Amino acid sequence: MKKWIASAIVLAVLVFGSVIGFNMFKAQKIKEYLANRPIPEFPVTGKDISLHDWTPHLRAIGFIEPNQGVTITNEVSGKVVKINFVSGQQLKSGDALIYLDSEVEEANLKASQGRLPSVERNYKRMVSLFKKGSVSQGQVDSAEADLLALQGQIESYQATISRRIIRAPFDGIAGLRNVFMGEYLKDGTDIVRLEDISRMQLRFTIPQNDLNKIYIGQKMKIFVDAQADNTFEGTISAIEPAVNYQSGVIQVQADIPNQDHKLRSGMFAKANIVLPTIEKQITVPETAINYTLYGETVYVISDQTSESGDTFKQVDQKIVKLGESIDGEVHILSGLNDGDTIVTSGQVRLSNGARVTIVESDILNKPAEIPAL
Repeated sequence: MKKWIASAIVLAVLVFGSVIGFNMFKAQKIKEYLANRPIPEFPVTGKDISLHDWTPHLRAIGFIEPNQGVTITNEVSGKVVKINFVSGQQLKSGDALIYLDSEVEEANLKASQGRLPSVERNYKRMVSLFKKGSVSQGQVDSAEADLLALQGQIESYQATISRRIIRAPFDGIAGLRNVFMGEYLKDGTDIVRLEDISRMQLRFTIPQNDLNKIYIGQKMKIFVDAQADNTFEGTISAIEPAVNYQSGVIQVQADIPNQDHKLRSGMFAKANIVLPTIEKQITVPETAINYTLYGETVYVISDQTSESGDTFKQVDQKIVKLGESIDGEVHILSGLNDGDTIVTSGQVRLSNGARVTIVESDILNKPAEIPAL
């Protein structure tokens, strides 16, 4: 019995001892492997920083408006007896567009004009007789009152007839006609849209903190989706004198030449207000910026030498202060120096002090044509 217990104890010691020994052997081999393993180098793309001029912009959005635009309506009701324009026609100020029926008014005008010579002669006769003492001043005044009343009546009929002829208030292009021959129009009926698009306007808002950066006559670049290949030049023409106290923004208006009539009212537009150019500034691609909770950083590549004399490239993470971003480039206010080499892609696996290898890649280049979905 004692021999069996002793044998079991010896067997247990051997089993546990072999397990412990194997684990110690395994740990030692792993340690040796890690000690002799080469330090990994991660492939990245890089860019050398150089100083150049930077032209900042203020960005804004708004809608294109015509220089003048109005929906023409009739002041008085009546039947359409003549239409003197077609849809899309170029009109001049004062052109007659619609004639409404005015037969009754014209007849009344003709009757009043027929009485005018007789009333005028009667007034002149009364004046002549008054000078001879044959009539009183009251009779002269009554004859003059009759003449003035008849002249006023004639002018009233003429104005009524004129109001029944709808004319273009300014030069412009007519839209789509909304009335037809013989139609009875109630007063205030929309007849046609007339717009002067020889010069367009853009209204937009900016924060009040940027008010000191803009001025009358300042140049702008305007972009519209409907004319993606064209950049339109504009000029600030008016600045609202008051700031909206509820939103803290101020309205601005810009004039845009439109001789080719490529811009139409209602188009959504994006605008860049050109600010003074700043010399010797640093910009980097947006892909080089790492956005974190504690700030924005950039990996800077530097050449290092190991203890064995080998040279390698190492990255160091630097905190940067960012300015404005335009067309994929970010203005760096502080944190980088002229001549630094930065990582532009491949930062996902990097950490401070990691070794890297700079490779060539065109993955970040913009395609000449965006593929259709």
